[in-house]
Amino acid sequence: MLPTDQLLSFFAEDVPAGDITTLALVPDSTVSARIEAREDMVLAGVEECVWLFEHFGVSVTVISEDGRRVSAGARILSLAGSVQVILAVERTALNLLGRMSGIATATATAQIRASVVNDHVRVAGTRKTAPGLRYFDKKAIRLGGGDPHRDSLSDAFLIKDTHRALLPVAEAVRRAKEYSAYHLVECEVESIDDAVAAAEAGVDILMFDNMTPDAVREAIAVLAGMGLRDRLVLEVSGGITPETIHLWAGVDVDRISMGSLTHSVRCADVSLEIE
Repeated sequence: MLPTDQLLSFFAEDVPAGDITTLALVPDSTVSARIEAREDMVLAGVEECVWLFEHFGVSVTVISEDGRRVSAGARILSLAGSVQVILAVERTALNLLGRMSGIATATATAQIRASVVNDHVRVAGTRKTAPGLRYFDKKAIRLGGGDPHRDSLSDAFLIKDTHRALLPVAEAVRRAKEYSAYHLVECEVESIDDAVAAAEAGVDILMFDNMTPDAVREAIAVLAGMGLRDRLVLEVSGGITPETIHLWAGVDVDRISMGSLTHSVRCADVSLEIE
């Protein structure tokens, strides 16, 4: 379900008292317009654009849907309605479409590069999203074919180094399982000893954080030798980019989480043209 109140707040931020340039220069009339891609991309944010324009009375025809890969020049939406409304909504809509499509495209690229090396690995996001935009950032990761990971701190247990600084791994896992039997328990580890301790304590997901591929391989071999590997979901994280993801995909892991998908977003190039 779309967070429509949030979409309206984005519009209100951009147009607090009307689009004074358009109001001063352009008499209102009915026009046709189009939104198009200026580069190859995986689309995300189309649904949000449609809702915004239709909410303000513009007729919208969807040409290319969310999740679709399009080429430069492809038409995404056709619009018909008040020129003053279309120009007022334009930037809010394009900002969302560009950001979300940029995230979806980066996710799809990373997933393709990883899958070439490891056919069962899944690229995942993190909570390193822009405040207020998490819903949209996470949705874009899904549309790009990735796993959004936790949406919030309330979704699952993730025992991090800051928790491990306060109590041993085994005790942290015990307390998490005691707190709730209905949430997965994941634990960050940075050494073989911590990996073994967390696995023996019964974690569901083991995250190797800021370890080299060789160190992760060694840890997995130890876990396999102890009969612990097959009951764990294994994840790697820490400074991984689309340029280096193949190094991590070559390790026998199930998830590769990448903060860069959302904390270093390159917006896709989209435009609105009056016809």
